[in-house]
Amino acid sequence: MYDVKEKSIMELQAAMEAGETTSAELVISYMNRIKEINLSGPALNAILELNVEAMTVAMAMDRERKLKGKRSNLHGIPVLIKGNIGTADQMHTSAGSRALKDHYAPEDANLVKQLREAGAVIMGKANLTEMAKFFAVDIKNGYSSWGGQVINPYGADWDASGSSTGSAVAVAASFCAAAVGTETCGSILSPSWRNGIVGLKPTVGLISRGGIVPLASSQDTAGPMGRTVEDVAVLLGGLVGEDQGDPATWYRDDHREKDYTKYLNADSLSGMRIGVNRAVLGGLSEDEQKLFEDAVSVLEKQGAVLVQDTNVDRFSGGYRLMKYEFKANVNHYLAKNAGNGIVKTLGEFIKYNEDHQELCLKYGQDNLQNAEFGTSGRLIEEEYLEEKIKCHMLRDVVEEAFAEHDLEVMVFPGVMDLPAVTNFPGMIVPAGYTSEGKPFGITFMALEGEEGKLISAGYGYEQATKLRREPKFA
Repeated sequence: MYDVKEKSIMELQAAMEAGETTSAELVISYMNRIKEINLSGPALNAILELNVEAMTVAMAMDRERKLKGKRSNLHGIPVLIKGNIGTADQMHTSAGSRALKDHYAPEDANLVKQLREAGAVIMGKANLTEMAKFFAVDIKNGYSSWGGQVINPYGADWDASGSSTGSAVAVAASFCAAAVGTETCGSILSPSWRNGIVGLKPTVGLISRGGIVPLASSQDTAGPMGRTVEDVAVLLGGLVGEDQGDPATWYRDDHREKDYTKYLNADSLSGMRIGVNRAVLGGLSEDEQKLFEDAVSVLEKQGAVLVQDTNVDRFSGGYRLMKYEFKANVNHYLAKNAGNGIVKTLGEFIKYNEDHQELCLKYGQDNLQNAEFGTSGRLIEEEYLEEKIKCHMLRDVVEEAFAEHDLEVMVFPGVMDLPAVTNFPGMIVPAGYTSEGKPFGITFMALEGEEGKLISAGYGYEQATKLRREPKFA
């Protein structure tokens, strides 16, 4: 059996090209790790569902490789996708909820179509914080009523963060070559941080939102998660694309690229102007503060031109935006998919949970209730409009900071909500571990459509440090 542990996409691709392994063997090898580590042993519980057709697809990709060559660098590569992303196969699209446990999406999400066209093997769906964490205020990160609790591979008692928890843990534990998560406000970046991997939250509209169970559409996006910046760059190229059903994608052609690996330059930090944002540094532990300052020193040693304390603080209105948009978006999704084993409205969703309290309401459902009974679903409330305006004003603040200091990227410790509420891209890269062994990361942020700059900065830092280490499953 081929050893897939810690293997990069390009390493797997080279092994298949050399005849050392096949896509079908890779699927079996990953499934073996899932059996030994996800279901038993550490029992990380990162997988919501496996694809019964994965082996068939892998064998087809092996045959095609022999006859025609590879389609792309994703050809035959096993990936996992988050459990709220629709697939028109035998897998459910439940978003981790028992109320949607019998829901089969009528068609592939647009990003799934693109992954299939690139030759990727969708091996299964990752567990997540139920309904992208907009279920209950006190819901534990990584918990869903249908999938159970995801465990942090670096420490069973440590927060694995959410909502793309299973995607992050699956990548960290080598259950797949890479994974797809979704983010509304930190749901790619935060679990990537807490599980010691690379995660990229792209510009909203770079990747289609079509076919994904929504949260707040003005901020929703899917994005790649991997163990290295290179893996993230490869996967990003297979995800981007226009979708006539998603207006956010219509005006991104000038930003969208099919090959982001061209930005993988180990010397990219030399001369790069980077703004250092310490606005949230005081909220971190002493260990984490030191790790951040160590990271800043590395950037400087690699030749970056640092603009110190270009601080833009966090935004506090994210929940209010989500509360209003959630009802409108989820009702639209449920109505559109009615008849596919699915409740038809948010009200019916809440009623289902009430009728199955022991199974569904371990943490309550106050977020769902606040959205259903506290909003009109028409997005006309004064509070909602005020928050939308504040978000656009924050975009202006960030753009002004970039312009004033002629920045290419901004860097800050851990995770902030700036990329989410501005719709700008952000990427987190491993930056060491605390004295306890908890993973730490730094986030690079760029302006709209400038994912290439993130990849350049992140890759330069990663190659200069190579701080990520595999989990020991404590």
